[in-house]
Amino acid sequence: MEGNANLYAVLAAGFPSDRQKVAIETPGQTYTWDDIETLSGKLASMLQALELPAGARVAVQVQKSPMALMLYLATIRAGLVYLPLNTAYKAAEVEYFLTDAEPAMIVCDSQNLAWITELARKTNTPHVHTLDADGSGTLAEAMAGADQVFHTVSSQPDDLAAILYTSGTTGRSKGAMLTHANLASNAQVLNEFWGWRSDDVLLHMLPIFHVHGLFVASHGALLAGAKMIWLPKLDIDQALQYLPGSTVMMGVPTYYVRLLADARFTRETCRNMRLFISGSAPLLSETFNEFRQRTGHTILERYGMSETIMLTSNPYDAELGERLGGTVGQPLPGVSVRVVDDEGRETPVGTIGNVQVRGPNVFSGYWRMPEKTLEEFTDDGWFRTGDLGQFGGQGVPDHYLTIVGRSKDLIISGGYNVYPKEIEEVIDALPGVNESAVIGVPDPDFGEAVVAVVVPKEGQELDADSMLTSLKESLANFKIPKRIHFVPELVRNTMGKVQKNALRDQYKNL
Repeated sequence: MEGNANLYAVLAAGFPSDRQKVAIETPGQTYTWDDIETLSGKLASMLQALELPAGARVAVQVQKSPMALMLYLATIRAGLVYLPLNTAYKAAEVEYFLTDAEPAMIVCDSQNLAWITELARKTNTPHVHTLDADGSGTLAEAMAGADQVFHTVSSQPDDLAAILYTSGTTGRSKGAMLTHANLASNAQVLNEFWGWRSDDVLLHMLPIFHVHGLFVASHGALLAGAKMIWLPKLDIDQALQYLPGSTVMMGVPTYYVRLLADARFTRETCRNMRLFISGSAPLLSETFNEFRQRTGHTILERYGMSETIMLTSNPYDAELGERLGGTVGQPLPGVSVRVVDDEGRETPVGTIGNVQVRGPNVFSGYWRMPEKTLEEFTDDGWFRTGDLGQFGGQGVPDHYLTIVGRSKDLIISGGYNVYPKEIEEVIDALPGVNESAVIGVPDPDFGEAVVAVVVPKEGQELDADSMLTSLKESLANFKIPKRIHFVPELVRNTMGKVQKNALRDQYKNL
């Protein structure tokens, strides 16, 4: 096994010597470290018996469960490629992924078996299995007689481990190819940077079809030999029940907003916590400040992508600096980040530009899209993230990065560049505002007009004219929204990201 770059071998090196300790706790069951080894081993044996070629894809669209995690680990162990699919995807979307990735197997919920089987037939996917949230299904039957002793396949660092399809807000979804080395290097860096310990207890409420829950959270606990409390999703009652026995929690901003909305969430609830981490979407400064005031804990914000896993992070160790709300911290060890203008020249500190990155965590390219891959990397090997950001500025240390939006969300109005986040921060600070999203819509005069979509706080009535009067006191005229629309909530994806493409489409003709 020595020298095996297989991600499972890297993670398993961190398992505790006492394999009878609890590794995963769910409301109804516990799994030991030995269970992880044997269950993933049986599944890997079952996969190996199918004699699939090395690098064959295993597509998985199932509800979150410990067995779903075992299936992921088994796929990696067997030298195959894991392809997680969002549980919200419908038939037309799944058909695209099956056609594009050509998996050897798809595993689905039993309630979706009929239409998945039809799609499998249509796309020549040879093997179909079911796995339900309680661990039952044809997958469990198929692995029943398999050998639980499995020698993890020896992998090279650049062997493909997973394909993650990006959301496809512009054009068709792209499959980001992540290698064993991409995933292992990032897990090892975060293990040290976030101070993971074997006595940690991770409260895991995230979905596992995404980088955040599947890689950042799960890998962190596995590599540290730390226990996970494995919950299907955010449930406030469950969260409050398990938080006192946890030390680490990862969540999207919505999780923290909902905890703060419950009066039962107190400092006492967090008495054993050492770290709260937020990502996948921007955390409002109001949430950041209120959380610190309520709990005494400062949320750690970080920044990553499907194509790169984690890139930057506010520090865990106070000696490396403080955690600053609104920033995503400093580049992680081994990761390089630069901010450049449209000509590729590095911008001065405090100046907004295009964020580019490189490092051992950066993906190898897009599945079967060599032209797109070439387009997204610079001639000197940096990946173009598509995000706009700046180092330093306004009291922020020079080596801290702030993300101000996606380049496709940049509004060019009357020839001026308008960065939505700057306006959103001013709007969000107005009385009675819960949150906002600023978008550009077609305008015959300005090219694009600035439009704000605002969610009032519960029970608050807002007046657009008085809000605009307030905004004019702190923003240049070209940044002032031409119109403000009020909505009960913003359109978001499953990871909590505001879907500005949907908002632009909704308001383009108004």
